Amino acid sequence: MGGVVGVIVEYNPLHNGHAYHLAVSKAAAGADAVVAVMSGHWLQRGEPALLNKWARAEAALLAGVDLVLELPVAYSAQPAEWFAYGAVSCLARTGVVDAFCFGSESGDIAGLSTLAERLAAEPETFAGRLQAQLKTGAPYPAAYAAAAAALTGAPDDARLLAEPNNSLGFHYLLARERLGAALRPLTIRRVKAGYRDTGFDDASIASATAIRKRLLEAGGDAESALAAVAPYVPATTLRILEREWAAGRAPMHWERYRTPLFHRLLTLPESRLGALREVTEGLERRIKKTLPALGPEASVEALLERLKTKRYTRTKLQRMLTAVYLEHDKAATTASALRDGVPYLRVLGFTEAGRALLARMRRVAAVPVVTNVGAAEAHPLLALDAAATAAYALGYGASAPDDWFADYYKPPIRVGSSGSDAK
Repeated sequence: MGGVVGVIVEYNPLHNGHAYHLAVSKAAAGADAVVAVMSGHWLQRGEPALLNKWARAEAALLAGVDLVLELPVAYSAQPAEWFAYGAVSCLARTGVVDAFCFGSESGDIAGLSTLAERLAAEPETFAGRLQAQLKTGAPYPAAYAAAAAALTGAPDDARLLAEPNNSLGFHYLLARERLGAALRPLTIRRVKAGYRDTGFDDASIASATAIRKRLLEAGGDAESALAAVAPYVPATTLRILEREWAAGRAPMHWERYRTPLFHRLLTLPESRLGALREVTEGLERRIKKTLPALGPEASVEALLERLKTKRYTRTKLQRMLTAVYLEHDKAATTASALRDGVPYLRVLGFTEAGRALLARMRRVAAVPVVTNVGAAEAHPLLALDAAATAAYALGYGASAPDDWFADYYKPPIRVGSSGSDAK
């Protein structure tokens, strides 16, 4: 087998732009195979995935990925620094990936790499500048970009990191430096639809944000919603969306978790809330004061709107709600624990080519390769993944024990020449 390129994805959902990225990444790396590290059920922006992880893995395999690995939830629902660190460590520890490719607004791998090299050690002067920016009330991404520009003396660095895909790509490169990973970095310029775009200005390319918005605005009208997004997703993704919607497993969103989430927010004391990840700087008190003021529309959306400030962005608050819903303690996901990188490689699916890659990976991977959670050696992060699946499945139209405990019995998705074996 020739070269292998890695991609870091969420596929929420997989659309035509993602298919383009896959094809171009493979060509740019001169690779014969693609390994995707994909978030599980809870995503970097603090949201439940639109489709469960097996459905999204299936879509990835049908679109050209050969092997899908799950990014543990301890990393997947984190700010960019730790999300990127976990994902890059996953690619590096396979022992089979040669390069990785990400999309960016700039398409400038040299500029992003130089900045990552300069900031990899995070000198004390940078830490001081970052804290100074945070004290102004700036959200963390903006504060980081400003501190980086102050350190390098290049205002253009702040503008470079202000773009979301540039910023995430920078953190991939930063993780590569800190891990000492022998992965060749590549980037391709994002085309047509921007990350935050919510419109359908092109005939076939739209952002995942726009596609999710259209699907969720339709309420229960699956036929019209799917017809509206059909031009923007591969036919295979559309079929998976249709199947999952019909089964009551899509589209998943925060309001499906309103009751169990509010149960935790209402019943956990302030001291317990304050011990959970992302509950910082008195947010536990703000939550308790806000809940009685929600009025008749006590929705998750209403709560987010009332909690939001200049300092507390929607993304920060959603990640906080994810940590509360999953009851992720600060003590379980400390920087020192996360700095160890992923402790296992969980396989979600593979193609025929991916099976050969998987056999090779079993021989050379730096950490255990997991295809059967029930038979795997117990690990605290793997337990968090299984619990995250159970919590996610509670939002299905009619969830059952098979859904709650799916991590323990569901085998990896296999896609062969005749199509997928998923149901």
